[in-house]
Amino acid sequence: MFKHYRDSSMKERFEFMSSTKKSLMFLLIAGILLSILGTYQIISADHAHSYDDPTHSIESSSYEDNYPIDENYHPPFKWYQRLYSNLWINIVYFLGISISAIFFVAIQYVSQAGWSAGILRVPLAIGRWLPIGSLLMLIVFAITNHDIFHWTHEYLYDKSDPRYDYVIDGKKAYLNLPFFLGRMVFFLGIWYLFYSLILKHVAKEDEKGGSESWKKLFTISTIFVVFYAFSQSVAAWDWVLSIDTHWFSTMFGWYVFASWWVSALALITYMIIILKDNGYLSFVNHSVIHDLGKHVFAFSVFWTYIWFSQFLLIYYANIPEETIYFVERLDSDTYYPFFMVNLILNFFFPFLFLMTRASKRFTRFLKIACPIVLFGHFIDFYLMITPGVLKANGGFGFLEIGLLFIFLSAFLYVILQGLTKLPLVAKNHPMLEESLHHDI
Repeated sequence: MFKHYRDSSMKERFEFMSSTKKSLMFLLIAGILLSILGTYQIISADHAHSYDDPTHSIESSSYEDNYPIDENYHPPFKWYQRLYSNLWINIVYFLGISISAIFFVAIQYVSQAGWSAGILRVPLAIGRWLPIGSLLMLIVFAITNHDIFHWTHEYLYDKSDPRYDYVIDGKKAYLNLPFFLGRMVFFLGIWYLFYSLILKHVAKEDEKGGSESWKKLFTISTIFVVFYAFSQSVAAWDWVLSIDTHWFSTMFGWYVFASWWVSALALITYMIIILKDNGYLSFVNHSVIHDLGKHVFAFSVFWTYIWFSQFLLIYYANIPEETIYFVERLDSDTYYPFFMVNLILNFFFPFLFLMTRASKRFTRFLKIACPIVLFGHFIDFYLMITPGVLKANGGFGFLEIGLLFIFLSAFLYVILQGLTKLPLVAKNHPMLEESLHHDI
């Protein structure tokens, strides 16, 4: 699968083998075929269950009026809305992992960590999806905004229109297209600017050595961490929370951060293990693996803490504007199974499976845990986005799996191609020796 070699300067490099590219191509083709099959099934089901009742409108903002409790009733919707919903899920999920990997690198410089000095090229490579994911987000939003974000419809703000929504109208100072797009472009642009600066000084450090580049990386990372702390929460409100425009949660920014963060940690850990199994990063010992495993374990628990805190506060207050979010998921035959799977994959499984020291220290355990955590948090984003977009019309089938395969194949291709851009070992990092001899 991989070819391992060292050049004359003893700089370990990664070679993206043609066999790996073929595997990703097969994954892409499988994803395309499954997406086509899934789309055909949705169109067929839409025709089979269509209704001619003009009193039911997909444009209405009242869920209870338009979707009566009738298990045999399928509310009208346009088949491509499910396609759009899944495109948005994948864009937000993979873009979040990419920027979280860059955040991981920045945290290591800010904290002046030594244990991770030898593995930073992996999260740096994951960050290379950021410009591609950003471009896809802008394109997809331009095409799908009315079908994903209810607040983009102009009639909601027209008091003479019977569909006028005073709640959404009260949020128009924040939720309006120019300001929304401005925030999106600004955040994506600044994130990429910081990432470019980090890459620039990492390359300089490889060439010149010394501590000058490391000091600049410390400064750049410090500013980035502060900016990211603010911008990530706002991005979570914009890209996910505003889909359920009437709903609100003061903890939602933290919740999305936790899901992105633990997903990035799981991917970083898994990639390092796979690289090590294929002859790369031979200096990575059980202690480094142990620290990575502890991160996955700890932030799985952190995600659960945020999830439970949000759920408990909403449950205890019992305010209809808040509880509707969980009612739509718990009272649905479509979403309830995924609601439970979400908790099992993202809390119970990693908590019990990674509890022991050995499970976090040996790769055979983490090679099982990390992919499950990654898929679990994909389900988490599915649950955040799909019910708000599709209401009772949601589902999980060939289309969801196919689009996941398409994005995954492109995501991995960009990452593996990115690994070839720099040596795998930052030979001039001032704390590299600490990473090489890390022992806990």
